[in-house]
Amino acid sequence: MIHLTERDFRRLSDFIEGQLGIRMPPTKKVMLESRLHKRLRVLGHDTYSEYLDHVFDDGVASDELIHMIDAVTTNKTDFFREPDHFRFLSDRILPRHFLENGWGYNEPLHVWSAAASSGEEPYTIAIVLSEFARQQKSFHFDVLGTDISTRVLDRARMGVYPVDRLAPISTDLKKRYFLKSKDQTKSLARVKPELRRSVRYQRLNLMDNDFGLRQKFHVIFCRNVIIYFDRPRQLKLVEHLHHYLHQDGYLILGHSETLAGAELPYRTVAPTVYQRID
Repeated sequence: MIHLTERDFRRLSDFIEGQLGIRMPPTKKVMLESRLHKRLRVLGHDTYSEYLDHVFDDGVASDELIHMIDAVTTNKTDFFREPDHFRFLSDRILPRHFLENGWGYNEPLHVWSAAASSGEEPYTIAIVLSEFARQQKSFHFDVLGTDISTRVLDRARMGVYPVDRLAPISTDLKKRYFLKSKDQTKSLARVKPELRRSVRYQRLNLMDNDFGLRQKFHVIFCRNVIIYFDRPRQLKLVEHLHHYLHQDGYLILGHSETLAGAELPYRTVAPTVYQRID
């Protein structure tokens, strides 16, 4: 078994923390070693030092760097995870701002899932918005899902999931928005084409100074992301997201994340739900 030396661990953890913002304490050493071992075998490297030289070499970094990031990032998600946020979207944000401010009427309602992973969150958002559109025919929307991992984004675009992953979704919604595989030996379901078309995906690093996005969003879901960052990076990201929010737009964090004690241009409107102020 090839082992990750302390020197190579520091080299790798410094890069992950500096470029991705993800904390990598010494307790993560075994995890990194395990996840990257497959890449060493694929490329035929005998040591992690040799592999890292390959990754950080200017001539090959663009390709293998993506594989490395895919290997070391964690992607855990579910449909309707932390359901209070989706109830807040459907019961509070949509009725009020559609009627009072024309959100989704004068222009599409723009929602960004900033840590889309394999697509469960953005498709959940699209389901909630589609349900509102069934009642308000003039309502229209689009959803952007971003993630740093190309591997999970490819899965998200496919929109194919084991049937048991759909357990949090009601029977009516499953019938309305999913198709079961015709192959009875495969317990799979796929998001229907019309719902898939309402969500677009792109790769994005939340540590970048410029996200390359030229539109403002009415709602940004950035849940269970900043928990992996140190406090200065958390505050920097949340302040950065402010620039991408529509006037009076909402930032939604995960239930284990908080902005308490920070002087930021937001006001709290519900647990871990913040509204932009200027």
